Amino acid sequence: MIRFENVSMRYEEDAEPTLRNVDLTVPEGELVLLVGPSGVGKSTLLGAVSGLVPHFTGGTLTGRVTVDGRDTRTHPPRELADLVGTVGQDPSAHFVTDTVEDELAYGMESLGLAPGVMRRRVEETLDLLGLADLRDRPIATLSGGQRQRVAIGSVLTPHPKVLVLDEPTSALDPSAAEDVLAVLQRLVHDLGTTVLLAEHRLERVVQYADQVLLLPEGVMGPPADVMAVSPVFPPVVGLGRLAGWDPLPLTVRDARRRAGELKERLEGRAPAGVPVRPAAVSSNAGRSGNPAPPAFEARGSGGGAPGFGKWGSPHALGRRGRGGGIFPFLRRRTQDTAPAATSPLVLTERLAVRRGRVEALRRIDLQVARGETVALMGRNGAGKSTLLSTLVGMIEPTSGTVRIAGRTPHTTAPRELIRQVGLVPQEPRDLLYADTVEAECAAADADAGAAPGTCRALVEELLPGVADDTHPRDLSEGQRLALALSVVLTGRPPLLLLDEPTRGLDYAAKARLVAHLRGLAAEGHAIVLATHDVELAAELAHRVVIVADGEVVADGPTAEVVVSSPAFSPQVAKILAPQPWLTVEQVEAAL
Repeated sequence: MIRFENVSMRYEEDAEPTLRNVDLTVPEGELVLLVGPSGVGKSTLLGAVSGLVPHFTGGTLTGRVTVDGRDTRTHPPRELADLVGTVGQDPSAHFVTDTVEDELAYGMESLGLAPGVMRRRVEETLDLLGLADLRDRPIATLSGGQRQRVAIGSVLTPHPKVLVLDEPTSALDPSAAEDVLAVLQRLVHDLGTTVLLAEHRLERVVQYADQVLLLPEGVMGPPADVMAVSPVFPPVVGLGRLAGWDPLPLTVRDARRRAGELKERLEGRAPAGVPVRPAAVSSNAGRSGNPAPPAFEARGSGGGAPGFGKWGSPHALGRRGRGGGIFPFLRRRTQDTAPAATSPLVLTERLAVRRGRVEALRRIDLQVARGETVALMGRNGAGKSTLLSTLVGMIEPTSGTVRIAGRTPHTTAPRELIRQVGLVPQEPRDLLYADTVEAECAAADADAGAAPGTCRALVEELLPGVADDTHPRDLSEGQRLALALSVVLTGRPPLLLLDEPTRGLDYAAKARLVAHLRGLAAEGHAIVLATHDVELAAELAHRVVIVADGEVVADGPTAEVVVSSPAFSPQVAKILAPQPWLTVEQVEAAL
């Protein structure tokens, strides 16, 4: 179905080709998973299948790529639209219409399908992806995960022979990701659809793959064989390597069947390196005497982080103040006016936010201590991004109170607030406005009053190999996120808010990010992250707050909350239950 014949691809601004001498065949009716570190050309390879590379991106492609006999160099994307359905890393760039139902129908309208066929397929897709309740919703009001499901649905309705998906579960909660992958597997098995998929969260997808393609090596084969040599692998494979299991397990079920001896070796030992919550401030549960207060985010609120409006992001606001911006940037150290270390850095009481007819947040009682890392988890559309936006002052509460270092965010001058809190939103491009990585980093250093090269060193720490003269829009999603994280981390704000901070990052980059954030927490910085990455929460968070239908259903130490949750439990916890292990790192240290 898909054939690469000695294919190389070099972009105009690059000295070296992104793809080099790729030669492979993808049979019809198989799901092939692309794996490899960030920036090795996975998105470029997918784009070559859809025709976006080189027709849209530019650059020089040599060799030949054919899809069902059509040469993608001589067939532009519009002539492949009936054959190939594509969803890129950024779902927002995918949309053409305003509402969910219209977006699902648009591709079929473009192909001239009959109205009756379109209606039936729209209904099927709404049910398959759990979008029925959102059919009339404006796309602009959806959360990041909901938008991702709509983008996937819009390429399923035309029934293409080939699906090309770039990080299709990166913004989805665990349950939604399972639903999407189950739909893809059904298409492969029942309809013979060919799926080419790139994904960094291998713990979610590797068990669904028929074959795995490892880049940049170009090795392709059965998942277990490739995972044995791959530099990127999920925790279940890492545990299998540590225990010496052969063949390596790809699923929790397979690993549990073989974990008896390992559990005996670990019996009676306690995990080392479990994040211990600072004792300076009691939690909600400690104050109320209950496991969790019936408060938090909105049922069905949707609302990934709203647009930044006229101010831009609080971080970018300070940066624009340098030259003709809204406010001049103040460089005085935040610690000069910080409250006493024993008071909570974040304090909300009965916080409520209404967005139109939707009660997005209700009765939020939340405290975050200095040095504490809190993971907000829950299904897509629960309102996690809305809460972060409220904490940073971008949304005014309908009722209740919110204090950040003793200040009310929405009434505090942005030039003052940015010295207290930094937000990395779901879409990292919202923070990036310069023409090169070097210029972004120089601006971040100047804004933060940091030594020249501070931001650039952070970029190199998180994701080595990003060239100074690269334009931010030419970076991969993971590279762009690493740059945005570095821009905000350069200012070392007392409170750091992160919305899906590992989206697009490979395992090595995520490990480096975790190490850096642990260092900040040890120095007294508070971190609140909204994430669907259960492995990140297990490694980093002192406390996990799980939200469902507008209420906090769990709030407590990470080890207690995630182990008891089938949806939000990391792989190691599921394999070694009921023992209290969360990560491969903990098991390795104990052994």
